[in-house]
Amino acid sequence: MKIYEAGSAELSEFLNAFERNEEAQDKVTEIVAGVIAQVRQGGDQAIFQYTAQFDGAQINTEDFRVTEAELQAGYDSLSEDDLAHIQKAKTQVEWFHKITKPENWGHTNQDGADIGERFYPIQSVGIYIPGGRVPLVSSVIMSVALAKIAGNPRIVVATPPLADGSISPGMLAALKICGADEIYKMGGSQAIAAMAYGTETVKPVDKIFGPGNAYVLEAKRQVFGKVGIDLLPGPSEVAILADETANPEWVAADLLAQAEHGTGKERVFLVASSEEIIRQVEAAIVNQLPKLSHSDAIANVMDKGYVRITFNELSDAIDVLNQIAPEHFELQVKDEWFDEVQQGVTTAGAMLLGHHSPTVLGDFTAGPSHTLPTGGAGRFLSGLRITDFLRRTSVVKYTADNLPNARDVVRTFSRLEQLDAHGNSLEVRFGDKK
Repeated sequence: MKIYEAGSAELSEFLNAFERNEEAQDKVTEIVAGVIAQVRQGGDQAIFQYTAQFDGAQINTEDFRVTEAELQAGYDSLSEDDLAHIQKAKTQVEWFHKITKPENWGHTNQDGADIGERFYPIQSVGIYIPGGRVPLVSSVIMSVALAKIAGNPRIVVATPPLADGSISPGMLAALKICGADEIYKMGGSQAIAAMAYGTETVKPVDKIFGPGNAYVLEAKRQVFGKVGIDLLPGPSEVAILADETANPEWVAADLLAQAEHGTGKERVFLVASSEEIIRQVEAAIVNQLPKLSHSDAIANVMDKGYVRITFNELSDAIDVLNQIAPEHFELQVKDEWFDEVQQGVTTAGAMLLGHHSPTVLGDFTAGPSHTLPTGGAGRFLSGLRITDFLRRTSVVKYTADNLPNARDVVRTFSRLEQLDAHGNSLEVRFGDKK
């Protein structure tokens, strides 16, 4: 059992190299480039071929797009309680994000001119929802609901089917409740290519959202520029800061939960104030793991992606957490540490404060979107917000009365930058001849 010490050069070197497999990434890049090229050339038929190859499902033109009847059947198959709970989660997510929706504003600058910003919904968005054997029903709410609040006129969803060509009832019910406009049975990098470049059936979108595996993320990187993309959310991560007040059983359960997502690339970090806490947590892991339905997959992640760290000074723990930039960050520590940690850890996708705030609450129902930056991207990206579904336009209005107030500044910059045409474009409005 390797335990790293926060603040050590050994840990810093390990974290810098963690999951750095350039040869494997080069292979993913090559495969994805080939898939995108095939979809651009072959359209629908390429999608159908890849769906058969990767998902084992036979899809054709007639059943490519999910019908209203399929949505209704999925909805009707769920119990009233299930539907009510999906609706409650949607309501809480909507409530959180409506608060953060920006409003148009206007003001007057020092020249006396009118300035401001206007916000517009992106006209067409594509949302990737991981499906198949592990359908991420909650991801529908965490993305489609935001698009509806933003007012995006066209909301396209791509989700991979099961081997029999169907979509899980829970996924269908959530899609119906949230109100996606178009839903297609396609997954992987081929789905990203279809939404970016279009096929005979799928019209291209303006921006693509959603989590996915290494191939989905690489596809999003490769189509960026043709379309917009979100924050490249990848395999799930959690970092738990634990001290002597933490319940080892609870910490263990939260680590195992994030290892359950299924890609095999999940990362879980335990940052503890003593080795004894780590030993207690790992005893609880040994006890809980065999009882879980995905125990083999979870064990694989715990073997490859579980990192144990101890710290003596809280400042050292804060430093290493900022380097990790965890997708989810749980504080299972004494309350008096909360302020210092919240001020110090500036790279976490989401913070969950206290022993009674497991990550699963953020995953399913608390309110913020669970689509968060991973792989260290929290250093420069934030979780999905309503503004990601909008675009901003700045507004400037000068009049003949306040235009002279800007004249000297424009003259100075035109001279310094040697751009006389720039300067002349203002001077002509004063009747001057150049």
